[in-house]
Amino acid sequence: MSMVRNPTTKVTIKRTLIGIAVTVVTLGALVALFVPFGGRGTDAANGDGRHGNSVPGGHDQDHDRVDLARRITDFTRDTVAHSDYLPPLRAQRRTAAEAVGLFLDGRRAEAGRRLDDIDFGIRTYTDTATGRRFAEISDRAAEGRRGWGRVYIDLSATSRWSVQVPHPVADSGSEQLGIGVLRARRGGVLVMAGAHRNADKKGRADVAHRRDTVFDAVCDELAARRFPGLQVHGFADSTEPDYDVIASLGSADKGLPTARRAATALRHEGFAVCRAWARRCALEGRGNVQGREAEDQGVPFLHMEFSRTVRDDAARVRRASAAMAAALPS
Repeated sequence: MSMVRNPTTKVTIKRTLIGIAVTVVTLGALVALFVPFGGRGTDAANGDGRHGNSVPGGHDQDHDRVDLARRITDFTRDTVAHSDYLPPLRAQRRTAAEAVGLFLDGRRAEAGRRLDDIDFGIRTYTDTATGRRFAEISDRAAEGRRGWGRVYIDLSATSRWSVQVPHPVADSGSEQLGIGVLRARRGGVLVMAGAHRNADKKGRADVAHRRDTVFDAVCDELAARRFPGLQVHGFADSTEPDYDVIASLGSADKGLPTARRAATALRHEGFAVCRAWARRCALEGRGNVQGREAEDQGVPFLHMEFSRTVRDDAARVRRASAAMAAALPS
């Protein structure tokens, strides 16, 4: 039996296929409007257009590769230098510190939920210079208005110590020392202030001398975990013209062996070091509140001041950072 082709059926099928194709293309275009290609557009959770992977509920995702030093330098220049300061409430300080503790305990989903309460978030990055992964805990809503700072955590090893930068911008280049120490040794936590120390007319942004800041709350959490603390500052060359570094313990005498190792390592690198435990030095940090907390907890704390000449020399900053990192307790 011969089959008779129906021209009407053929045309109908052709029109149907064309209609399906048009529908698929249209849907694809709509998806493209709402979903940035490769997921690299504005972060929907943060609305700020910054690259990096937010960690929903604290879970790691694929990591962007960034130069961590450049990221922190840009934050210092573009945000910290111009930030206002809004004093946090006691509950907000406690929330930030507890979230950092949860993250360090490996309870990242809980940490993420706690940070949601204060409009903070977690991002993870791979540092192009070291190849190591770092978590960034930062303000995702009002970073340039509240000035509460950031926390960076090395994810390549168990966290064991902290480096603290309380006066970025005011102590120009001090953040480079913090970055250098964090990169030079695994297992570190970098705590960084988010506003100039004079951003608030009442002095409430001077986090090295205030107990009511997010910076101090996080440092207290780390001291309670018995993390040795290294705090970096800067001084004018004219303050101690014969020295490159002023090394002191603040008020935490527990750190003397570590301080001696750090001073010796720095001297071997060619730095002239004023050792506050051996002679009278300017800027000994006796009023530093993080040092007092470390003393109360019985953990080592170093208060390290660097001249402007050192801080302006990238090669010397790298050598100083490596020397301090090597001196930290293991």
